[in-house]
Amino acid sequence: MTDKLHGDNKLTIQHQHALSDADAQARMRVLGEYLEKRHGITVSWSSPDKAVFNGKYLVVKIKGDLLLSPGNVTFAGVDPGALWRRKATEYILGKLKKYLDPKIALADLPRAG
Repeated sequence: MTDKLHGDNKLTIQHQHALSDADAQARMRVLGEYLEKRHGITVSWSSPDKAVFNGKYLVVKIKGDLLLSPGNVTFAGVDPGALWRRKATEYILGKLKKYLDPKIALADLPRAG
């Protein structure tokens, strides 16, 4: 599928959660801090529920939008191709699961690598 926004193939990852909107937003901002400090991935928030990610994890380019909606988080970005798709999906989904886990207190989530 071609993504008109990014011009490349699109990778879409969704994760459902049971957090309040405010808690989910706060946790995604902490995830953004972590990604910037750990991997140099820039995170720009255009509104309380939308961010743009741009950078690399290992050799995988991560470029896309994160959209928060009630009970759901969606990452829509550039597909890194067949070779790296699984690694990128596992990394992004793993981070969403961890940072949106209600069993982990917001204060206990990593902010730096």
